[in-house]
Amino acid sequence: MQYQCPLCHHPLQLDNQVWQCTHRHQFDRAKEGYVNLMPVQHKKSKNPGDNQMMMQARRQFLDAGYYQPLRDAIFSLLDNSLSNDVAPQALLDIGCGEGYYTGFLAEKLKQRRDITVYGLDIAKGAIRSAAKRYTSAEFCVASSHLLPFSDQSMNAVLRIYAPCKAQELSRVIKSEGLVVAVTPAPNHLIQLKGLIYQTPQPHQDNEEQIEGFCLIESQRLSYKLNLPGEQAVNLLQMTPFAWKASEQLIAELSDNPDFYCETDFYIRLYRKK
Repeated sequence: MQYQCPLCHHPLQLDNQVWQCTHRHQFDRAKEGYVNLMPVQHKKSKNPGDNQMMMQARRQFLDAGYYQPLRDAIFSLLDNSLSNDVAPQALLDIGCGEGYYTGFLAEKLKQRRDITVYGLDIAKGAIRSAAKRYTSAEFCVASSHLLPFSDQSMNAVLRIYAPCKAQELSRVIKSEGLVVAVTPAPNHLIQLKGLIYQTPQPHQDNEEQIEGFCLIESQRLSYKLNLPGEQAVNLLQMTPFAWKASEQLIAELSDNPDFYCETDFYIRLYRKK
């Protein structure tokens, strides 16, 4: 394990279901297998992260396979980029939610290498759900801005929309290590935006620069979705647009038997300089 104490940054060791550092800061290992490394003083609210309704919507949408092309593209990129050496490796999925991508990557990447896949999110409910369902990965509740991992401990980090300071990425990723960043391309969910805004604007087409890393590969993945009303509502609940949606709009969307929407992703691979 590569966890470090979020309070004093010393390594954590697991002893009888308790993670403890040399300064005797303790963090219980939950019965589901995850560890909560989000001290109360680091929280900005009582229950940070997505609420239960958003988590359920995301689970139903992802389980239906609508984002499987994205999941498969991420796996292929990592599988082709990570070493096949016998030396142990580690991958961190930041903002992993209920573990849809994390669990799949843990299962598939282990077929060709010795790798531990970690999932991190600030939402305790999402991590509890992920740990119960995907036992091939390790999960923790923590902030993406203060990663509870030791220096130079990760071979790769996956960020799907998730924020993270470049300094933290540079700290935890090994020399020559990788970052896979997924961001929305211009036309991503433009039809969904059109339900909220009179003149929906495309996403900005900016190439993200990560200090200390160089871009070595960029892919654009676009495909069309035809969604029944229930899944269209689930998709809406997964996005920031949900906060602006009226009850009437949600009802009308739910009654729509065939909602057409575009997906449009950038998948970029960076290497640490």
